[in-house]
Amino acid sequence: MAKLTGFVRLIRPLNCIMMGFAVIVGASLVSALDLITNLLLGFVTSFSLTAASMAINDYYDRKIDAINEPNRPIPSGAVSPNQAIVFSVILIAVGFVAAFATNLPSFVVAAIALVVSIAYITKGKKTGLFGNFLVSASVVIPFIYGGLAVGTLELSTLIFVAIVFLSNTAREITKGIVDVEGDRSHGVKTVAVAYGERIAAVVATVFSLLAVCLSPLPWLLGIVSDWFLPAVIVTDLGLVISAVLLLRDYSRENAKKTKNRILLWFITGLLAFIMGTLK
Repeated sequence: MAKLTGFVRLIRPLNCIMMGFAVIVGASLVSALDLITNLLLGFVTSFSLTAASMAINDYYDRKIDAINEPNRPIPSGAVSPNQAIVFSVILIAVGFVAAFATNLPSFVVAAIALVVSIAYITKGKKTGLFGNFLVSASVVIPFIYGGLAVGTLELSTLIFVAIVFLSNTAREITKGIVDVEGDRSHGVKTVAVAYGERIAAVVATVFSLLAVCLSPLPWLLGIVSDWFLPAVIVTDLGLVISAVLLLRDYSRENAKKTKNRILLWFITGLLAFIMGTLK
Protein backbone atom coordinates (compact mmCIF):
# COMPACT_ATOMS: atom_id res chain seq x y z
CA MET A 1 0.00 0.00 0.00
CA ALA A 2 2.87 2.38 0.79
CA LYS A 3 4.30 1.80 -2.71
CA LEU A 4 0.94 2.50 -4.36
CA THR A 5 0.54 5.67 -2.32
CA GLY A 6 4.02 6.71 -3.40
CA PHE A 7 3.12 6.36 -7.10
CA VAL A 8 -0.11 8.32 -6.58
CA ARG A 9 1.76 11.13 -4.84
CA LEU A 10 4.42 11.04 -7.56
CA ILE A 11 1.99 12.05 -10.31
CA ARG A 12 0.16 14.73 -8.27
CA PRO A 13 -3.32 13.49 -9.28
CA LEU A 14 -5.06 16.83 -8.68
CA ASN A 15 -2.81 18.47 -11.28
CA CYS A 16 -3.43 15.59 -13.70
CA ILE A 17 -7.20 15.79 -13.24
CA MET A 18 -7.11 19.54 -13.81
CA MET A 19 -5.14 19.08 -17.04
CA GLY A 20 -7.58 16.40 -18.17
CA PHE A 21 -10.43 18.71 -17.29
CA ALA A 22 -8.66 21.46 -19.26
CA VAL A 23 -9.16 19.41 -22.43
CA ILE A 24 -12.91 19.36 -21.78
CA VAL A 25 -12.92 23.11 -21.14
CA GLY A 26 -11.01 23.72 -24.37
CA ALA A 27 -13.50 21.55 -26.23
CA SER A 28 -16.50 23.26 -24.61
CA LEU A 29 -15.38 26.60 -26.03
CA VAL A 30 -15.71 25.37 -29.61
CA SER A 31 -18.27 22.56 -29.49
CA ALA A 32 -21.47 21.35 -27.91
CA LEU A 33 -19.41 18.45 -26.50
CA ASP A 34 -21.15 15.83 -28.57
CA LEU A 35 -17.95 13.97 -29.45
CA ILE A 36 -17.84 12.02 -26.20
CA THR A 37 -15.27 9.48 -27.34
CA ASN A 38 -12.79 12.16 -28.36
CA LEU A 39 -13.33 13.96 -25.06
CA LEU A 40 -12.61 10.82 -23.06
CA LEU A 41 -9.51 10.11 -25.14
CA GLY A 42 -8.41 13.72 -24.69
CA PHE A 43 -8.82 13.47 -20.94
CA VAL A 44 -6.78 10.27 -20.86
CA THR A 45 -4.05 11.85 -23.02
CA SER A 46 -3.74 14.97 -20.90
CA PHE A 47 -3.93 13.10 -17.60
CA SER A 48 -1.33 10.52 -18.66
CA LEU A 49 1.19 12.96 -20.15
CA THR A 50 0.85 15.30 -17.18
CA ALA A 51 1.40 12.38 -14.82
CA ALA A 52 4.45 11.30 -16.83
CA SER A 53 5.87 14.81 -16.69
CA MET A 54 5.39 14.91 -12.93
CA ALA A 55 7.22 11.61 -12.53
CA ILE A 56 10.09 12.70 -14.80
CA ASN A 57 10.28 16.01 -12.98
CA ASP A 58 10.61 14.29 -9.62
CA TYR A 59 13.31 12.02 -11.06
CA TYR A 60 15.41 14.98 -12.19
CA ASP A 61 14.63 16.96 -9.04
CA ARG A 62 15.33 14.19 -6.57
CA LYS A 63 18.46 15.88 -5.15
CA ILE A 64 16.79 19.29 -4.91
CA ASP A 65 13.70 17.71 -3.35
CA ALA A 66 15.91 16.08 -0.75
CA ILE A 67 16.42 19.66 0.51
CA ASN A 68 13.15 21.40 -0.39
CA GLU A 69 10.64 18.54 -0.13
CA PRO A 70 12.23 15.53 1.61
CA ASN A 71 8.83 13.86 1.97
CA ARG A 72 8.34 13.59 -1.80
CA PRO A 73 8.09 9.95 -3.00
CA ILE A 74 11.62 9.58 -4.40
CA PRO A 75 13.73 11.25 -1.67
CA SER A 76 11.59 9.58 1.00
CA GLY A 77 12.27 6.17 -0.56
CA ALA A 78 8.61 5.37 -1.32
CA VAL A 79 9.45 5.13 -5.05
CA SER A 80 12.89 4.43 -6.49
CA PRO A 81 14.32 6.60 -9.32
CA ASN A 82 14.22 3.64 -11.77
CA GLN A 83 10.60 2.90 -10.88
CA ALA A 84 9.69 6.53 -11.54
CA ILE A 85 11.22 6.38 -15.04
CA VAL A 86 9.53 3.08 -15.94
CA PHE A 87 6.22 4.43 -14.67
CA SER A 88 6.61 7.59 -16.78
CA VAL A 89 7.34 5.58 -19.95
CA ILE A 90 4.14 3.57 -19.42
CA LEU A 91 2.15 6.78 -18.91
CA ILE A 92 3.63 8.33 -22.08
CA ALA A 93 2.65 5.24 -24.09
CA VAL A 94 -0.92 5.42 -22.78
CA GLY A 95 -1.14 9.13 -23.59
CA PHE A 96 0.20 8.77 -27.12
CA VAL A 97 -2.10 5.85 -27.95
CA ALA A 98 -5.12 7.87 -26.77
CA ALA A 99 -3.96 10.93 -28.75
CA PHE A 100 -3.42 8.92 -31.95
CA ALA A 101 -6.88 7.39 -31.55
CA THR A 102 -8.36 10.91 -31.41
CA ASN A 103 -6.95 12.44 -34.59
CA LEU A 104 -3.64 13.43 -36.16
CA PRO A 105 -3.64 17.10 -35.01
CA SER A 106 -4.24 15.93 -31.46
CA PHE A 107 -1.33 13.50 -31.68
CA VAL A 108 0.98 16.27 -32.94
CA VAL A 109 -0.08 18.62 -30.13
CA ALA A 110 0.44 15.85 -27.57
CA ALA A 111 3.96 15.24 -28.88
CA ILE A 112 4.72 18.98 -28.73
CA ALA A 113 3.38 19.11 -25.17
CA LEU A 114 5.70 16.32 -24.07
CA VAL A 115 8.71 17.93 -25.77
CA VAL A 116 8.00 21.28 -24.08
CA SER A 117 7.57 19.59 -20.72
CA ILE A 118 10.80 17.59 -20.97
CA ALA A 119 12.67 20.65 -22.28
CA TYR A 120 11.68 22.47 -19.12
CA ILE A 121 12.52 19.59 -16.80
CA THR A 122 15.94 18.87 -18.29
CA LYS A 123 17.20 22.34 -19.35
CA GLY A 124 14.65 25.11 -19.00
CA LYS A 125 14.25 24.92 -15.24
CA LYS A 126 17.60 26.61 -14.67
CA THR A 127 16.82 29.50 -17.02
CA GLY A 128 14.51 31.34 -14.62
CA LEU A 129 11.67 33.27 -16.20
CA PHE A 130 11.99 31.47 -19.53
CA GLY A 131 11.58 28.22 -17.64
CA ASN A 132 8.42 29.61 -16.05
CA PHE A 133 7.13 30.36 -19.55
CA LEU A 134 7.80 26.75 -20.60
CA VAL A 135 5.74 25.48 -17.66
CA SER A 136 2.89 27.82 -18.54
CA ALA A 137 3.04 26.65 -22.16
CA SER A 138 2.67 23.08 -20.90
CA VAL A 139 -0.35 24.11 -18.85
CA VAL A 140 -2.21 25.84 -21.71
CA ILE A 141 -1.58 23.18 -24.35
CA PRO A 142 -4.42 20.93 -23.05
CA PHE A 143 -6.93 23.71 -23.76
CA ILE A 144 -5.66 23.94 -27.32
CA TYR A 145 -5.73 20.15 -27.54
CA GLY A 146 -9.37 20.10 -26.43
CA GLY A 147 -10.40 22.50 -29.17
CA LEU A 148 -8.60 20.49 -31.84
CA ALA A 149 -10.04 17.22 -30.52
CA VAL A 150 -13.61 18.28 -31.30
CA GLY A 151 -13.26 21.04 -33.88
CA THR A 152 -11.07 24.09 -34.40
CA LEU A 153 -9.61 26.85 -32.24
CA GLU A 154 -11.79 29.90 -31.64
CA LEU A 155 -11.19 33.35 -30.16
CA SER A 156 -12.62 32.35 -26.78
CA THR A 157 -10.06 29.56 -26.52
CA LEU A 158 -7.17 31.87 -27.41
CA ILE A 159 -8.20 34.48 -24.83
CA PHE A 160 -8.58 31.83 -22.18
CA VAL A 161 -5.18 30.40 -23.07
CA ALA A 162 -3.63 33.85 -22.61
CA ILE A 163 -5.27 34.28 -19.20
CA VAL A 164 -4.14 30.87 -17.99
CA PHE A 165 -0.62 31.45 -19.33
CA LEU A 166 -0.27 34.70 -17.39
CA SER A 167 -1.76 33.46 -14.12
CA ASN A 168 0.23 30.24 -14.19
CA THR A 169 3.43 32.21 -14.78
CA ALA A 170 2.58 34.16 -11.62
CA ARG A 171 2.19 30.87 -9.77
CA GLU A 172 5.51 29.53 -11.05
CA ILE A 173 7.37 32.68 -9.99
CA THR A 174 5.73 32.40 -6.57
CA LYS A 175 6.78 28.76 -6.38
CA GLY A 176 10.35 29.97 -6.94
CA ILE A 177 10.11 31.86 -3.65
CA VAL A 178 9.10 28.65 -1.90
CA ASP A 179 12.00 26.69 -3.39
CA VAL A 180 14.67 29.39 -3.26
CA GLU A 181 17.02 27.55 -0.87
CA GLY A 182 17.23 24.33 -2.84
CA ASP A 183 17.17 26.13 -6.20
CA ARG A 184 20.09 28.36 -5.23
CA SER A 185 22.17 25.38 -4.11
CA HIS A 186 21.65 23.69 -7.50
CA GLY A 187 22.08 26.71 -9.76
CA VAL A 188 18.41 27.10 -10.65
CA LYS A 189 18.16 30.79 -11.56
CA THR A 190 14.57 31.61 -10.74
CA VAL A 191 13.49 35.22 -10.37
CA ALA A 192 13.64 34.76 -6.59
CA VAL A 193 17.20 33.41 -6.72
CA ALA A 194 18.47 35.99 -9.23
CA TYR A 195 16.77 39.12 -7.85
CA GLY A 196 15.43 38.23 -4.42
CA GLU A 197 12.07 37.22 -3.00
CA ARG A 198 10.66 40.77 -2.97
CA ILE A 199 11.24 41.33 -6.69
CA ALA A 200 9.84 37.86 -7.41
CA ALA A 201 6.67 38.81 -5.50
CA VAL A 202 6.36 42.01 -7.54
CA VAL A 203 6.85 40.20 -10.86
CA ALA A 204 4.34 37.51 -9.86
CA THR A 205 1.84 40.22 -8.98
CA VAL A 206 2.29 41.89 -12.39
CA PHE A 207 1.47 38.64 -14.19
CA SER A 208 -1.56 38.01 -11.96
CA LEU A 209 -2.93 41.50 -12.63
CA LEU A 210 -2.38 41.14 -16.38
CA ALA A 211 -4.48 37.97 -16.25
CA VAL A 212 -7.19 39.82 -14.33
CA CYS A 213 -7.17 42.64 -16.90
CA LEU A 214 -7.77 40.17 -19.74
CA SER A 215 -10.55 38.27 -17.97
CA PRO A 216 -13.47 40.59 -18.89
CA LEU A 217 -12.69 40.37 -22.63
CA PRO A 218 -14.72 37.22 -23.42
CA TRP A 219 -17.84 38.77 -21.87
CA LEU A 220 -17.26 42.23 -23.38
CA LEU A 221 -16.82 40.67 -26.83
CA GLY A 222 -19.99 38.63 -26.41
CA ILE A 223 -18.13 35.33 -26.66
CA VAL A 224 -19.58 34.01 -23.40
CA SER A 225 -22.92 34.45 -21.66
CA ASP A 226 -23.67 36.31 -18.43
CA TRP A 227 -23.25 33.04 -16.55
CA PHE A 228 -19.53 33.67 -17.00
CA LEU A 229 -19.49 36.65 -14.63
CA PRO A 230 -20.05 35.21 -11.11
CA ALA A 231 -17.19 32.72 -11.23
CA VAL A 232 -14.80 35.05 -13.04
CA ILE A 233 -15.43 37.80 -10.49
CA VAL A 234 -14.59 35.36 -7.70
CA THR A 235 -11.47 34.31 -9.61
CA ASP A 236 -10.32 37.88 -10.18
CA LEU A 237 -10.89 38.86 -6.55
CA GLY A 238 -8.99 35.78 -5.45
CA LEU A 239 -6.03 36.58 -7.69
CA VAL A 240 -5.91 40.22 -6.59
CA ILE A 241 -6.15 39.37 -2.89
CA SER A 242 -3.51 36.65 -3.26
CA ALA A 243 -1.20 39.13 -4.99
CA VAL A 244 -1.67 41.74 -2.26
CA LEU A 245 -1.00 39.19 0.48
CA LEU A 246 2.16 38.05 -1.29
CA LEU A 247 3.44 41.61 -1.63
CA ARG A 248 2.86 42.19 2.08
CA ASP A 249 4.55 38.94 3.10
CA TYR A 250 6.87 37.21 0.63
CA SER A 251 8.20 34.67 3.12
CA ARG A 252 8.56 31.03 2.06
CA GLU A 253 5.56 30.02 4.18
CA ASN A 254 3.22 32.64 2.75
CA ALA A 255 4.46 32.08 -0.80
CA LYS A 256 3.57 28.41 -0.43
CA LYS A 257 0.05 29.36 0.70
CA THR A 258 -0.25 31.80 -2.20
CA LYS A 259 0.87 29.17 -4.70
CA ASN A 260 -1.87 26.85 -3.44
CA ARG A 261 -4.47 29.62 -3.50
CA ILE A 262 -3.71 30.41 -7.14
CA LEU A 263 -4.37 26.75 -7.94
CA LEU A 264 -7.81 27.17 -6.37
CA TRP A 265 -8.46 30.24 -8.52
CA PHE A 266 -7.55 28.16 -11.57
CA ILE A 267 -10.48 25.90 -10.72
CA THR A 268 -12.95 28.78 -10.40
CA GLY A 269 -11.57 30.24 -13.62
CA LEU A 270 -12.19 26.97 -15.43
CA LEU A 271 -15.71 26.96 -14.02
CA ALA A 272 -16.27 30.52 -15.29
CA PHE A 273 -15.53 29.59 -18.89
CA ILE A 274 -17.65 26.45 -18.74
CA MET A 275 -20.57 28.40 -17.26
CA GLY A 276 -20.04 31.01 -19.96
CA THR A 277 -21.05 28.46 -22.60
CA LEU A 278 -24.52 28.25 -21.05
CA LYS A 279 -27.21 30.37 -22.70
